[in-house]
Amino acid sequence: MRNKYIDLIEQTFDFPMEEFKVIDNELYFHDIPMMDVIKQYGTPLKISYLPKISHQIQKAKKIFAVAMAKSLYDGKYNYCYCTKSSHFSFVIEEALKNDIHLETSSAFDINIIEEMYNAGKITKDKFIICNGYKRPQYIENIVRMVENGFENLICVLDNPTEMAALNEMTNSTVKVGIRIAAEEEPKFEFYTSRLGMGYKDIVPFFIKNLQDNPKMELKMLHFFINTGIRDTAYYWNELSKCVNVYCALKRICPTLDSLNIGGGFPIKDSLTFDYDYEYMAEEIIAQVKSMCNNSGVKEPNIFTEFGSFTVGESGAVLFEIIDQKKQNDREKWNLIDSSFMTTLPDSWAINKRFIMMALNNWEREYERVLLGGLTCDSDDFYNAEAHQNAIYLPTYDKERPQYIGFFHTGAYQESIGGYGGIQHCLTPAPKHVIIDRDENGEYFTKLFAKEQSYKSMLKILGYT
Repeated sequence: MRNKYIDLIEQTFDFPMEEFKVIDNELYFHDIPMMDVIKQYGTPLKISYLPKISHQIQKAKKIFAVAMAKSLYDGKYNYCYCTKSSHFSFVIEEALKNDIHLETSSAFDINIIEEMYNAGKITKDKFIICNGYKRPQYIENIVRMVENGFENLICVLDNPTEMAALNEMTNSTVKVGIRIAAEEEPKFEFYTSRLGMGYKDIVPFFIKNLQDNPKMELKMLHFFINTGIRDTAYYWNELSKCVNVYCALKRICPTLDSLNIGGGFPIKDSLTFDYDYEYMAEEIIAQVKSMCNNSGVKEPNIFTEFGSFTVGESGAVLFEIIDQKKQNDREKWNLIDSSFMTTLPDSWAINKRFIMMALNNWEREYERVLLGGLTCDSDDFYNAEAHQNAIYLPTYDKERPQYIGFFHTGAYQESIGGYGGIQHCLTPAPKHVIIDRDENGEYFTKLFAKEQSYKSMLKILGYT
């Protein structure tokens, strides 16, 4: 009878995989033995595997290059990293190794870019796409960047008020874009995105406010679908409406030359994940080209703003199962040595699921369990995988420690959870380790941050 944990995984999924394999009953992530990392640093532990960031960027660049070649597309592709997914310096520095550009969403993003420029990590010819609702400080920072020579900064206008404020603050010519307020899926709680301007309002807005304005040069039309780039009738319909607006604008605005399709490439959140990136890129490029040709306008340069796709699959969080509680005849609670609400806030805030597997004891029989965090909050639990309505782990034995890992957690967790601040029930933020490879391909680790101390919490709370 095949009732071991390794049997369950191998029978249920196409395993081993590109990033996962098992040697001597222990899990390896990108050929790195997770148990060796735990022996060095302990748990709970966050890790960031930097080579995956470059891998994702090169993957997307290749996909769009092939798609454009197949369609004989007469336009360039520009990969932008959406900084809000993870603002850590090591993430952005790794991304910039791949000749990419940046997308911002707040005033402080501009300060980060200026720091990176001062450190020689970025040049003034990079595209800086400024998104989001812009309060006065954000606009002031944008103007400062433009006047300091960042020649390819594009301020994407979310509403007419931003254009007026921008016009007042500068005497320079500012490159701008316009964001389209896409209509949401029928099942969504509202009909139209709060971000951007309506389809029918964009051409009249350009004619009234930008066409004869010497301070404004329209370069980009921006389009983003909240549910991501997916092969649905809804997505293709919204893309079609967006390209129609682009064509209408292009006929009266010679400086317009770029279409930004935003982010939305999904990441692997399940061992059964299946997504045809090549097909989607080829179809997007083919449709944009066809519609532009039919309208008699030159096809635009394509921008993407991939955030989660860039950094999500580089992250993991490792825990130890410190106890098992049997509350009734059916439910077994395995308690981790941290909290889901603090280390993986997406898991309880929006019910997001990640890839979860045991790190050791793969030779043992498996059992169905629930996973609970250490806080005194009833919401601090994790009870199902994306691919099935249950969690299975090697049978618990208090004499043989059990470790588990949540993978592809690299996007948004620190931003949502409030990195370095006060967490629910004063649960300390875990250690954070960076994993990279040297010129010989050998991996090495570096401690980025220690586990949060009680002294730092007392200082934040005003006790010291």
